[in-house]
Parts: sequence; C-alpha cells; structure tokens
Amino acid sequence: MPATEPTPGPSRERVVAFIDIGTNSIRLLIVRLFPNCTYHVLSRQKETVRLGEGEFDDGLISDEAIERAVNVCRTYTTLARSFSTDEVVAVATSAAREAKNRNVLLNRLRHEAGIDARIISGRDEARLIYMGVATGLHLGEKQAVFIDIGGGSTEIAIGGQHTSCHLESLLLGSIRLTNLFFSRDEEKPVTKKKYGRIRDHARSVIEPVLPGLSSHHFDIAIGSSGTIINLSEIAMKTGNGTSNGKTGLTRAELARVAGLLCSLPLSARRKVPGINPERGDIIISGAAILETLMDALSIDRIVSTQRGLQDGLLADYLTRMEDFPLIGSLSPRERSILQLARSCRINEHHARTVARLAQELFTSAGRCGLHEYSGHEEELLVYATFLHDVGSFISYHNHHVHSYYLIKNTDIPGFLPREILLLAFIARYHRKKPPKKRTLAVLPLEPGDWERISVLSALLRMAESLDRSHAGLIRHARFLSTSPTGAVLELTAIGECHLELSGIENEADNFERVFGKTLITRIVTADLEELHEWTGNFPALLTPSEPP
Repeated sequence: MPATEPTPGPSRERVVAFIDIGTNSIRLLIVRLFPNCTYHVLSRQKETVRLGEGEFDDGLISDEAIERAVNVCRTYTTLARSFSTDEVVAVATSAAREAKNRNVLLNRLRHEAGIDARIISGRDEARLIYMGVATGLHLGEKQAVFIDIGGGSTEIAIGGQHTSCHLESLLLGSIRLTNLFFSRDEEKPVTKKKYGRIRDHARSVIEPVLPGLSSHHFDIAIGSSGTIINLSEIAMKTGNGTSNGKTGLTRAELARVAGLLCSLPLSARRKVPGINPERGDIIISGAAILETLMDALSIDRIVSTQRGLQDGLLADYLTRMEDFPLIGSLSPRERSILQLARSCRINEHHARTVARLAQELFTSAGRCGLHEYSGHEEELLVYATFLHDVGSFISYHNHHVHSYYLIKNTDIPGFLPREILLLAFIARYHRKKPPKKRTLAVLPLEPGDWERISVLSALLRMAESLDRSHAGLIRHARFLSTSPTGAVLELTAIGECHLELSGIENEADNFERVFGKTLITRIVTADLEELHEWTGNFPALLTPSEPP
C-alpha cells in the first residue's frame, strides 16, 4: 500500500494485521479498529528467522532463510484469518532491501503465504520507528534521539513529540557485523583487540553522518530494538543494583556488560543472566554498535522501549484514515486515556464535564493558596477524572474499586508506572471512603504522594458531586478566597441543582480534613445565553470532536 494512499475510516469494526519482516526476526501485530476511533490489540507475535544470516557476504538470502521466513509468515496469515482480518500490511527491511534475490522472497511470500510485502527504504524505516515510539511516549517539549539496532541496519531519528527533524539509516546491524567478524557459531571468547576492530568498523560507518546528527539538540536517548532491550536486561541482572531497567542503560554499565560478554565463550554467553539465548552469538556486535553510537553522540544514558516498527506501521495507518483523527490531534497521553475510556464505554459527556470542573477547582484552589501543586498534578487530576468511571464497565456496584484495578493493570502508553499508580488511586477514591494514610503506606509511592492523592482525590470527589445528575447543571466551580478558617467556593448553575448541592455538602467534612478549612458554598444562577465560558487551559481531550 503506498504511503500516500488515504485509507477509509472504519464505519464498522475492522481488523488489520501488520507484519514486520526484519533481518533477525519477523513480528506480527493484529488490532481491531472501532468506529469510535479506538483500537484493541488482539495479538502480538515474534519469531526469530535470521533472514540475513550469511547474506551480507554475497548479497543473497539463503534458501534456508527464505524457507524459514515463508513458513513463519504462512503461520501468521493463518492466525490473522482466525481473527477475520480484513487487511494485512506487510513490510520488509534491511535483508530484503539489499538482497539480489529479494524477488524470490517476495514471490514466495505472495504465492505461499498470501502476503504482498512492500520493501521500505532505510529512511522510511527510521520514520516508522520514530512514529511507533513517539506516539506511545510522553516527551512534552523535549527532543529525543531514537536508536534502533536491527540485524542488518541501524536506524536513528531525532525529533520531538509530533515531528522528526533528522532521519538516518546506517549499514550497521548485529547480524551484519557478526557475519563480518565471526565465523559461524564461533565459540571462543572475544579479545579486546577484536572487539576494538568491531568498534572501529562501526565508527567508520557512523562518522560520515555524525555532523548531521550532531547539529540537532536532544535531551534524552531512547532505544527501541531487541538488542538494546536485551543489553539493558543483562545490565540489570548482572549489576550491583545501580541499574533498575527504568532509569536506562548508562555508558559505564554498557562497557561493563560488553566486557563480561566478551570474556565468555558462546556456550557460557548464552547463559548470562538476563540474556536472550538466541542473541548470544550476535549480542557482542550489537553492544559494539551501541557503545560506539553512545560515544559518538555523547549519550550518557539510553532508555529502552518495547515499541518499534510495528507500532509505527499502526500509527502510520491511523494517520491516513479519514475518520481516525486521534494520532494528530491528541498527545500520546491524551490518546492513551481516551483509548482506555472508550474501550470501557464511559459516558464521555459526564467525564468531560467533571474533568473541566476538577480543573477549575484545581486552578482556583492553587490561586487561593489551598495547595502548591503544579501542572503535573493538574494533568494527573484531569486524566484520573476522565477515567474515574471506567470500572462501571465491570459493574456499577463498587465501580470505584474496579476503576482502580483497571487503571493499575492496564498498559497506558505515555505514563510512568508510578504515574499510572497515582491515576488509579485518585480514581479509586472518587467516591465512598476517602484515602487513609495507613492504606497507602506499604505501596511503592514517593514521599509526599499520600498528600498528593488526598488533595487530588478530594477535588475529584467535589467535581463528581457537582455533576451527580449528569446534566451539566453546574457550569463553573471556582474558589474565590480563603481565610484562616474558611474557603469560599462559587458555583455557577443554569437550573435547579438539588442533587449537586446535596453532593457538595457531603464533601464538606473531607474538604476540611484535607485542607484544614471550612467549605463555604455560594450559588450564582445564570442564563445559558448570558454565560461566559471560562478560558482555562483545557487539554484537547476535554474538547469533543463531535456533540456528545
């Protein structure tokens, strides 16, 4: 499918399979797309095929490697059919890109596996990897360098949250360099001299593109390949506790891991804690590429991610769908929140109403000195508020507890594990009993998080109570002033709102417990025609693209 061809939006549920035919492995991603602009992952698969094994010596993919690839792809298409897949999008990368006999591979895939694979350029591969990682990562205003070390090539992208500014594809890969510097299944340890020669070769390939890469500023480095993930796992399992897998792999840790791997024969290398045994023969070449890149680009630490080319294929597909606007209009965090909320079929009108009220309460409370939190806490409050009713998908009874469970145990791209836990607790305490310190004391939270949860959940409870009827009768809720004993809250209503007033009265005791002040409520009535909307800094998530 050409990259510029528009794809119709889903008027019904639609299942699409994405296949990445790489030099080392072949990956499958199957997703179900819904008309409400969300999707659900049905299956992820990966099989090591070593398509590029031996290829970089004579430019030919071996018959055995082609056979392995065809067999795996045939299995994948069978699996895709079991999900009633409507479309298969397949791309092939470095091994197929360079092979003289690539048409043999493509023809066999077409006729024996039913796959019409498209060979993509190195720069397009870098673009797709960037999209796959960036769309699931919260960068904010930061710039990042994205590195993916494949079997035949290494892709590098530099960019921010929404656009890349530089793309490179280098003829460096873990299989390519292993073919070049090692005999097949070479058992002996790797000397410092030999490892140095591998790094010298990598440096010679990197140096011509270094001026272009170095001309762009970046704040963080992100690695998306199996090589980088596996090196990080080895560092964590063999280290002294300084590497926890979340803060990233440092240059010093990488040098230590490379030294350890080089000191061992292949049989022992495959047993190193944390290693994927299938990578035992190619991991040293991968380490040499990464270490050389980190030195050349002055990268002190690189953080690994499971996202990559497959996710980029999905993101690219979604951007070309006429009725699937979420990729371009929302941030990765907003998109993840909306994805979970819609998957649980929440009442979006109620969620947006309560989230706007919660944001007004947060902003005005900060101005009145009721808290000293910043935009980060405001963001967490808005997102937790949007998700506070997801538990109703399981059962309305105790749905606040179900909301906690769903949020805590869902992979929400763009959020750190601690942030997901905070979201879960804020949503958990939107009703029934407020949080107690002893309940949270045993959890993996940071100092001050109990107070953070108490304050944010108190504001969510108030906002929720102000839309008890789900009719949007309370249009604004703002703290006007505070005194040593009380806080004045002004509510702007457009009709009779007895349920809402009863609800806010029920929250008065908790408000006093959290903020140490009596809640004083004032009601202002207004005609809808005369009402001036508050010009707050609402996330795009809170602005529906269609009437609720």
